[in-house]
Amino acid sequence: MSAPAREIAPAKLNLALHVRGKLPDGRHAIETVFAFCTDGDRLSAELADDLALAVTGPFLHDLDSAKDNLVMKAARALAAAAGVDTGASLLLEKRLPVASGIGGGSADAAAALRQLTSIWKVDPKYAEEVAPALGSDVPACVLSLAMRGEGGGERLTPIDLSALSGTPVLLVNPRVPLSTADVFARWDGEDRGPLGDWREGRNDLEAPAIALVPQVAAVLAWLGTRPGASFVRMSGSGATCFGLFDSEGARDDAAHHVPREWWHLATFLR
Repeated sequence: MSAPAREIAPAKLNLALHVRGKLPDGRHAIETVFAFCTDGDRLSAELADDLALAVTGPFLHDLDSAKDNLVMKAARALAAAAGVDTGASLLLEKRLPVASGIGGGSADAAAALRQLTSIWKVDPKYAEEVAPALGSDVPACVLSLAMRGEGGGERLTPIDLSALSGTPVLLVNPRVPLSTADVFARWDGEDRGPLGDWREGRNDLEAPAIALVPQVAAVLAWLGTRPGASFVRMSGSGATCFGLFDSEGARDDAAHHVPREWWHLATFLR
């Protein structure tokens, strides 16, 4: 029997996120720049008679039941679209906080689509077809490459962020989950303009996220005081914030001083 296929489901970062209004289907219209880290959750898959998911890892108990996990929804959707009657045994190591703005669930679903496409030997077009219905971030996470996202975030255009590849980055979360729907519901409805250069952009969800979880402001302020932090922002709908650092040493020194009650991950941009 061959060994299970294994891969990282990379953490997603929004380098900027502008909310421009509402779409006809009721979702918010956004413009964003997606980037991905070298670390994240981990997923393995191997052929089996039935579909089954086991979950381990430090954030295991923060997830819904395995049968309702987005990984299982992705697996069922792909099987239905591609007409697959074979099962798979999936193992998810949940290393990223849940409801934290770094695409954990979306990245997990995307990793499942990639792995099952491979072990079931189905056309990748089926993964592309089912990804948008699983979540607005899932299409970007399937690719896990630097992208500009528009519409609800699923209309993607490749962008060149190769100069950032290997940049040390520190992710910090105050260990408070934030519902994406709740944060968007708090958006004040003001269109503050289009997204051009992501460095000159903003995250329009920072203010509503801080209104719901004031600790986000503390995390941003703390990251902003770290020596070597060249860029600081909240990702997605929060509460995870990140700092890009001038050197690995500066990032590691900052990681060493993260307050004990906060979660953090020292990693790199892909």
